Amino acid sequence: MKFRRKTIRKGVEILRTEWFFTLVSLPSVVTGLVLWLSQRKIVKKSEEMAAREKQREEYECMLLKSVNAALSLGKATAKAVQRIPDAHCNGDMQAALDYAQSIKHEQEEFMATKAVENIV
Repeated sequence: MKFRRKTIRKGVEILRTEWFFTLVSLPSVVTGLVLWLSQRKIVKKSEEMAAREKQREEYECMLLKSVNAALSLGKATAKAVQRIPDAHCNGDMQAALDYAQSIKHEQEEFMATKAVENIV
């Protein structure tokens, strides 16, 4: 009988040791799971932000193209109106053309400067 009691006691001690290590490692497992979920969420957010940034850049490019198109159309219309002899264009038309041309040159200089900054 004594031998049987020792076996049961050793079995209980082994079981207690296993439970002890399980309970000790449980906070580490929970912490690891929380960190993994947080990292996954951060990666997902950064991917969404990168996609939004790409869409914003495309939108700004289209906006720039539409401004250039409107400027070209305005210049062509102004030059066509100046050629009409009965239009009686005053100096405002020429001033507007000069202003549009200077703005276009400023825009081109800005874009060239930013292109060089991005290369370097």
